[in-house]
Amino acid sequence: MTYEEAVEVLQMMSSLYPGKVEMTKKKAEFLIPQLKPMCYGSVMGKLALHVSKSPYPPTIADIAVYPPVDENPHLDMLKQWDREAAEVSEEKKRLFQEKLNELIEKVTR
Repeated sequence: MTYEEAVEVLQMMSSLYPGKVEMTKKKAEFLIPQLKPMCYGSVMGKLALHVSKSPYPPTIADIAVYPPVDENPHLDMLKQWDREAAEVSEEKKRLFQEKLNELIEKVTR
């Protein structure tokens, strides 16, 4: 969301809830950075839904909508491990399993 869009969200909240939402410059300066990482259209949609259900102004958490995160470092790491495991020969896997079984047997005696 752009700075201007974040300002528009705050102005909309103020105009939808007159007397209940007082938007000071200090309050706007604090809230705009919280709104900027969000999706403008989705936030406005949640604000419209909130207005239709509640006579009370929403908190930022009530209308927050963040874009989906495409990157998942843990998933990338698992995919890398799968690729590396696919390159290991069946014989090496069998030998590893045998050694692991021997170790387990030794430890559990």
